[in-house]
Amino acid sequence: MKELNELILPDDVKFTDEHEWARVEGDHVRVGISDYAQDQLGDVVFVELPEVGNSFKKGDEFGTVESVKTVSEIYMPVSGEVIAINEELADHPEYVNTEPYGKGWMIEVNPSDLSEMDSLLDKNAYLKLLEG
Repeated sequence: MKELNELILPDDVKFTDEHEWARVEGDHVRVGISDYAQDQLGDVVFVELPEVGNSFKKGDEFGTVESVKTVSEIYMPVSGEVIAINEELADHPEYVNTEPYGKGWMIEVNPSDLSEMDSLLDKNAYLKLLEG
């Protein structure tokens, strides 16, 4: 397990209390799980994602991540419609471990209210949450 000072926490993403991340990319929001979450889960072996076109409210469960240790739900950081899923994760779930903010992204959302991003945690607030 990584020490807190070893975690990758990019400045351009926001975090949820449940350890998802969200990054605004143009008019859309890309979503995944944080470096902390993937580290706690261990080796990810399967990712279940929704279908393109599905809509969710902020806080709704949209999928699951299965690791060698456990299965964890993943929750929407913002309300909106799923416009893309990372299909590479079907064959390469390990991307969630190796590149959680890059190749390990999970879904892209057309947000119904982009201002919901304002209620998410920035890097410093997320680190404080992790410190307990």
